[in-house]
Amino acid sequence: MTPLGGPPAAAPAGSESAPPPASGGEPFAAGGSSDWRAALRATGATPDAAQKPAKPVTPRRAFPPPADDAPAPPPGDAPAGIVAAATPEALIPPSIAELPDLAAIAASARDCTRCPLYATAHNAVPGEGNPNADLMIVGEAPGATEDETGRPFVGESGQLLTKIIEAINLKRDDVFIANVIKHRPPANRNPKPDEIIACSPYLLRQIELVRPKVILTVGNFAAQTLLGTKESLGKLRGQVHQYHGVPLIVTYHPAALLRNPAWKRPTWEDVQLARRVLDRATGA
Repeated sequence: MTPLGGPPAAAPAGSESAPPPASGGEPFAAGGSSDWRAALRATGATPDAAQKPAKPVTPRRAFPPPADDAPAPPPGDAPAGIVAAATPEALIPPSIAELPDLAAIAASARDCTRCPLYATAHNAVPGEGNPNADLMIVGEAPGATEDETGRPFVGESGQLLTKIIEAINLKRDDVFIANVIKHRPPANRNPKPDEIIACSPYLLRQIELVRPKVILTVGNFAAQTLLGTKESLGKLRGQVHQYHGVPLIVTYHPAALLRNPAWKRPTWEDVQLARRVLDRATGA
């Protein structure tokens, strides 16, 4: 599904390399077995005191979603952001809109020829995780390791994402992880607008079925696609946006953190915000 008015233009390569915030830091260790909680404390963060254990997952109501999409107010320490416009149903192919469950979406994505990316990819990467997750993490497109395995976020950046999830007292199995694009673009190039148009309906159907209480987008065009905006990631982070009544938090892609360690501190602030919104949504 694409945002009202069409998808955002694909960001140029290196678009996540804007000047970092003045307050840098390296809250997350990339790889290895170092104590990343100690690294967080060294920056002044308090990962243990600020978080609460995740509550058990409870079943969702079945699709279709409720008619009332009134957004919930954000926490008092976070400004309200964009409220995504409803996506025209004409842009959702019936072949995808009628898929009954996540397994059917995965099977359809593996056989998909809606854009040329299938011809150069080794495997589709539909997504994985808890089908009733309270938190859904949305990335951009598969990388080389993901293309080889058919699983999202399993390379070096995926290992960092797992540490980020654990830093807010969740396990990877607690969340659902998916990308906007289900086949790897050649040489990790940015997806083209027509590829986003072709592939994003799978993601939006996944969101309808998972029915998360909070969405965390990682990367520029993941946020732009769901929110229907061309604003930069730097301008979108630090706010509580709304995607059809679901709070949406924007942060940097883990791959960007590996290139720009100074972004780890603002990313930690973003995921802490996501956790606070999640706790509020679940009554934790």
